[in-house]
Amino acid sequence: MPKQIHLAAHFPGVNNTTVWSDPASGSHIEFDSFARFAKTAERAKFDFLFLAEGLRLREHHGRIHDLDVVGRPDTFTVLAALAAVTERLGLAGTINSTFNEPYEVARQFASLDHLSAGRAAWNVVTSWDAFTGENFRRGGYLPYEQRYARAELFLRTTWELFDSWRDGDVLADKESGRFLRRPDAGAFAHTDEQFEISGRFPVPRGPQGRPVIFQAGDSEQGREFAAATADAIFSRHGEFAQGKAFYADVKARLANYGRRPEQLLILPAATFALGDTDAEARELAHEVRLAQVSGATAIHFLEQLWNRDLSGYDPEGPLPAIDPDPGEPKISKGSAATRRFTDRLETARQWRELAEAKGFSIRELIIEVTGRQSFIGSPGTVAAEIDRSVQADASDGFILVPHLTPGGLDEFADKVVPLLQERGVFRTEYQGTTLREHLGIDAPVAVRS
Repeated sequence: MPKQIHLAAHFPGVNNTTVWSDPASGSHIEFDSFARFAKTAERAKFDFLFLAEGLRLREHHGRIHDLDVVGRPDTFTVLAALAAVTERLGLAGTINSTFNEPYEVARQFASLDHLSAGRAAWNVVTSWDAFTGENFRRGGYLPYEQRYARAELFLRTTWELFDSWRDGDVLADKESGRFLRRPDAGAFAHTDEQFEISGRFPVPRGPQGRPVIFQAGDSEQGREFAAATADAIFSRHGEFAQGKAFYADVKARLANYGRRPEQLLILPAATFALGDTDAEARELAHEVRLAQVSGATAIHFLEQLWNRDLSGYDPEGPLPAIDPDPGEPKISKGSAATRRFTDRLETARQWRELAEAKGFSIRELIIEVTGRQSFIGSPGTVAAEIDRSVQADASDGFILVPHLTPGGLDEFADKVVPLLQERGVFRTEYQGTTLREHLGIDAPVAVRS
């Protein structure tokens, strides 16, 4: 029996995938864009829609980064609105555990789970930089190495709040026409090094018990956090060999927490370029990459690594002869990319070797090292590659990020999904109503202290 493939759709927030210059590129703010995108995903029987979120717009040279969405709507508001225009599609949102409080986040997710009849999911992320913290009263107080410790305490505290209600805690009294609540329903008291809270949680247990938990970190701490607490990982390892290595590594950690491999799904982000033939798809992919990485964008990306002002360099020319500044980020602020460069000098050395070997200009190099198209080819080729990845345990499925919003999913839904269904590896109809049922992940048993 082949593995069943899980598919989801990512509506981008902070991104360098959207081709804004394309006439078909629509708003990332108006609700019609979110609704059309979600309805396409549901028509294709996807597991869920995923919304990313950042707590501060990135800056480059002190100005808003040109790839950010200005005025991006609040995640919970959009997901709640989408619950009203969809019936089965899961609704996943990124919510930060550093600059929020467990009570408020638990209340919002419990409410969303009720409003959507059991389709809520939470991508738990962390933040540590003072730049983001300037929007909040706590500033940048949290040291980088403590971010996952707080995240785990935060998550487990919300679990206590979700579990403060059990089935049967609210009973209908037909004679009086009133709802009766058991005396201890919703009562909670929690104390640890991060939180000291007590009271009564106001929202009864949702259809899923707790929302599905996603995690997206790739560090050693992030992988352990996912193995201990997550239901699914939003991975960046979409390439086959890297995907197999990541899959094996994280799945092997589950036994340390008394968990089975099937209790954690690994879903890499993936883009795609489709054509009637593989050659046509490759041509489209090249055009998309040129549109995604303009000369100015290439210089901005290079400055994230070099940590220097490179505005005087020609993007069609060679890499700078000077070395990167290894100090704290000062050109770009708020970008996750700057934190991935743990050794700027070594990364620059590797980029120089690649540029020299292939004769790349700055722009050509940035296109190469920030390559996005995970699947390129005819619908048949793409369907076969997705199936190969899942059956070979390089992933459990993919979270698709189209280069156009809101219509970028349409061709995949119409041409690739039917081929996966013909292979018997993707559903033709939803079998359940909750996101946990779509993902094949059991609802947790409430454990109330």
